[in-house]
Amino acid sequence: MGSASEAAAQQPAAAHPTTVVSNIRVGAHPGETRVVIDLNTEITYDAFVLPQPYRVVLDLPEVGWRLPAKPLPSGVGQLDKLRYGLFSPGVTRVVLDMKGPVRIKKTFLLKPKNGHAYRLVMDLQGVSPAVFRTVLSEQRKARRAKGTPRPVAAPAATGASAEVAASGGTVPRTTEKISGAGLIAGPVPVPKSTQKPRTPRKMVIAIDAGHGGVDPGTIGADGQFEKNITLKMARELRDVLRKTGRYKVVLTRNKDIFLRLRQRVAVARAAGADLFISIHADSTRNRKVRGLSVYTLSERASDKEAASLAEKENKADLIAGIDLTGESPDVTNILIDLAQRESMNQSAQFATQLVKELRKSTKLLRKTHRFAGFAVLKAPDMPSVLIELGFLSNPQDEKALQSRRYRAMLAHAILRGIDTHFKGVEEARRN
Repeated sequence: MGSASEAAAQQPAAAHPTTVVSNIRVGAHPGETRVVIDLNTEITYDAFVLPQPYRVVLDLPEVGWRLPAKPLPSGVGQLDKLRYGLFSPGVTRVVLDMKGPVRIKKTFLLKPKNGHAYRLVMDLQGVSPAVFRTVLSEQRKARRAKGTPRPVAAPAATGASAEVAASGGTVPRTTEKISGAGLIAGPVPVPKSTQKPRTPRKMVIAIDAGHGGVDPGTIGADGQFEKNITLKMARELRDVLRKTGRYKVVLTRNKDIFLRLRQRVAVARAAGADLFISIHADSTRNRKVRGLSVYTLSERASDKEAASLAEKENKADLIAGIDLTGESPDVTNILIDLAQRESMNQSAQFATQLVKELRKSTKLLRKTHRFAGFAVLKAPDMPSVLIELGFLSNPQDEKALQSRRYRAMLAHAILRGIDTHFKGVEEARRN
């Protein structure tokens, strides 16, 4: 995952912000690190710390960003690096990765004076792990007493709320029916065999644009954000699929907003998706490496590179400043039942068709079809694939992915793969 520090100016402003952030400054002082955010209006805010890894999270109303064209502060005092972005409708989140445990010594808002704008000031003090645990416990007690919800994203969407979530709206609360890392909350859909037949029924394709909001994903050699590339590709693929008249398409997100991994799949399941396609772009230290690849679910990665990529992508919720301390960290404890095994088989068959079609249109990575334990592919009731469009660390791939013509070519290749997949499914049903 990349931080936003290399290309802060790229971050889009909120749709109609009344508050604008004009600068973020960090200074190291004896015994503490001071963070100062310049704003044009008075605001309310919420600040808290998180463990594993050590982070400080600052939630603001949805704001616009007009930062100087320079890297964001990093490596100052206790601060390692920071990032920001839209976390949920109406909420902007700033996440500060810290070098070690800290406590928020004090926060206050200074009114304009001597040519300065409003200034939100936060003083952070380094503490021992034992003191941090005490701070964390007191913080949780205080939040419960105030009725403040645990600092996590909204839970998974169900039913009609899928369309709300897909458009970037607020996802209402629901009762979790399935537990386990990467497995999606919400009621299990009625098996298709017991549903009322629809003639003809359009196949439902869920397209997941990776990353978003406070999580920029990989940052390319030329400064392109993965979250922007994936959203453009998702929209292009949606338009190509809809024009055929054969498919209903739902996007997990259609704006620059953060969604938890399980929310993404919940949107697809709530829409009754027959196929889930998650879109990403990769990066590596070797800038010569380029090419597209397709991943399907397996607890055993096909190689070290695949395992490393899955581990990185599965930390997206941590990137956005979510408290995961109450959730099981062990992905392997998920019981893969017969339904999921069948979905995995169909996923692998679909991936084979995709690779065959994509090979005609673009350069592919060696051993194109790969396997890894991506949390976003763990829905037990629909075939799922993750497409790495290429390497943003490679100038050629990055330039190509900025081209709408190139993205359209990829979309048509994916369409051919989808067509072939469903023809095979229909033939299997008839037989």
